[in-house]
Amino acid sequence: MNRELSWLDFAARVLDLAEDKTVPLLERAKFLAILSDGLDEFFQVRVAGLKDQLAAGVRSLSPDGRSAREQLQAVRVKVLLIMERVDQIYNEGLLPMLSDSGIRLMNWNELSADDRAYLVAVFESTIFPVLTPLAVDPSHPFPYISNLSLNLLARVTDPVSGVSRFARVKVPPILPRFVSLPDGVRFIPLEQLISAHLDTLFPEMEIGAHYVFRVSRNADLTLEEEEADDLLAFVEMELRRRRFGRAVRLEFQGVPDPDVSALLVKELRLHPDDVYVLNSPLDLSGLWNVYEIMRPDLHDSDWVPVTPVAFGGSDPGSVNLFTALRQGDVLLHHPYESFSATVERFIEQAAADPAVLAIKQTLYRTSGDSRIVAALIKAAEAGKQVAAMVEVKARFDEQANIGWARALEEAGVHVVYGLAGLKTHLKAVLVVRREEDGSTLRYCHLGTGNYNSKTAKSYEDIGLLTVNPDFGADLSEVFNLLTGFSKRVEYKKLILAPGRLRQRILEFISEQSDLGETGRIVIKVNGLIDPEVIDALYEASCAGVKIDLIIRSICCLRPGIPGLSENIRVKSIVGRFLEHSRIFVFGNPDSGSCKVLVGSADLMQRNLDRRIEALFPIEDPQLRKRVIEIVDLDLEDDSSSWNLLESGDWVKPAGLSLVRAQDRFQELALERAMPIRRHARRLWFRTGFAK
Repeated sequence: MNRELSWLDFAARVLDLAEDKTVPLLERAKFLAILSDGLDEFFQVRVAGLKDQLAAGVRSLSPDGRSAREQLQAVRVKVLLIMERVDQIYNEGLLPMLSDSGIRLMNWNELSADDRAYLVAVFESTIFPVLTPLAVDPSHPFPYISNLSLNLLARVTDPVSGVSRFARVKVPPILPRFVSLPDGVRFIPLEQLISAHLDTLFPEMEIGAHYVFRVSRNADLTLEEEEADDLLAFVEMELRRRRFGRAVRLEFQGVPDPDVSALLVKELRLHPDDVYVLNSPLDLSGLWNVYEIMRPDLHDSDWVPVTPVAFGGSDPGSVNLFTALRQGDVLLHHPYESFSATVERFIEQAAADPAVLAIKQTLYRTSGDSRIVAALIKAAEAGKQVAAMVEVKARFDEQANIGWARALEEAGVHVVYGLAGLKTHLKAVLVVRREEDGSTLRYCHLGTGNYNSKTAKSYEDIGLLTVNPDFGADLSEVFNLLTGFSKRVEYKKLILAPGRLRQRILEFISEQSDLGETGRIVIKVNGLIDPEVIDALYEASCAGVKIDLIIRSICCLRPGIPGLSENIRVKSIVGRFLEHSRIFVFGNPDSGSCKVLVGSADLMQRNLDRRIEALFPIEDPQLRKRVIEIVDLDLEDDSSSWNLLESGDWVKPAGLSLVRAQDRFQELALERAMPIRRHARRLWFRTGFAK
């Protein structure tokens, strides 16, 4: 199935949550904001890529047999359906329900005289000084429209000469998308406040019709860094170029006059099919502001991640993590278990511990107030050997990562920016520590998620903390690869891309194919696109292997086809937390030969061919049970799940919803953090008092 269309199907599943009446109201607003952000990136990267293929005359077809033009046409059909649903959900569902709950997203004409007087003062003091009206006439060429900027286009007439011109006003992105009234629960779109004051921007002129529009541009960096002498400078130059990328989408709020649409299509060098008209405000990512309103009754119930018992449980400051890890490996399941009390604390203890000699870490995306970066700086200032692999090519985080890289360098951290032609997506920390007996141990963290404390509260991920010497030896070799020169492709425990990862995945699938009907495969990833892996799964299905795939977003495999994939089931879980972990189970869990692997890689060509990725085995029997428990619960989930049909349609499971995996993971985290409570609960059920 087609990659781009599959992503749009995922967007539709997000939209399902925005109209699900069982989801708290402000959470539904959040899902509209998430959808808006996702569609913006989709056009800036995926649609832009298809347009580049079309412009370059590329004649090759996608794996599902479509040309670039055919894909663009199919994308438009699906996007129009999504936009129609957005309008309906926002105008007929969200607005009236928010209003009934005391939160109002209002129009200018609904405001009282007092409200208008307040907003006039806000406009004059805060907004007007930063606005720059731009005329469009023979002496003022059509202005450059920046990427994702919100704009007003007004028809302005000179009352003396009678000559009409267009003028454009950019809505400043630095200002809140929705302007709050003093009570903090009523809002007005910023563009409406500006449009109500156009006469202030164009004094003594007659203001005609005005239109709200927005432009999306190609924002995918063209990184031919093999030719760059200085990767950091090269990325900075490409970031400047990004601002001037080719336009790929034009959005209007409300139907514009044909001459207005034609003007913008011509000036932006677009096609009429690139125009999308909505009856709801443009850029609904601004609903994040509304989502922040403190109304517990309209949000999901608070979830406070727990600290594992091995790390102190309710008293995390009482445990030395290095002592704890010498007692055994620790598996982490975020956001159910705390990221700050485990991973961040691990790195902070390493930075403060005089016995620690070195810290090495990869940083792909991190938060703006990163405790981890602060700890690395502290460690370097204390004289420890600190190395950070900062991926400055992480899409849309390039500028932030460049800032972190410079701050780390200034503190004396050895910073590298990645390998030519590859992004480093591996998530790893290596801490080298001299023990009291004079020996040196290597403590490791490997995970599926970024070292970002903010997303760790909403992304579901798995991490492993271990002092296993084989992992330590492997990570030492990997960091030597990242910071120096190495051609090693085989490791004791780790499986790396682009060297061996696809090959080993194919081998593991083939091993199950050889077992026929006794074979078993469970894979949980964010995306399944790679044709070789898909073909191998088809072959395994034909051999009788039972295959379950848990794919959050893009899935190009088609299940349920007789003679090809009738033994494959595909489901997607989309819920409160973003399913982000990657888990691979090959074999029957009850057999001694079952392989359980976790890692950073999705089954996509970019991950397997153009990124440094790693899978790592979970070998401790108890930890293996926990990982298998995770996928088993995901497979049982029938509340936050969609099943993929042979037709390519995603449908909710039929019948009564009984299992919500994310809720159960919260319960399990609490039980593990409070073993006394767990023991009491077991006694309760054993003695027959469950009722």
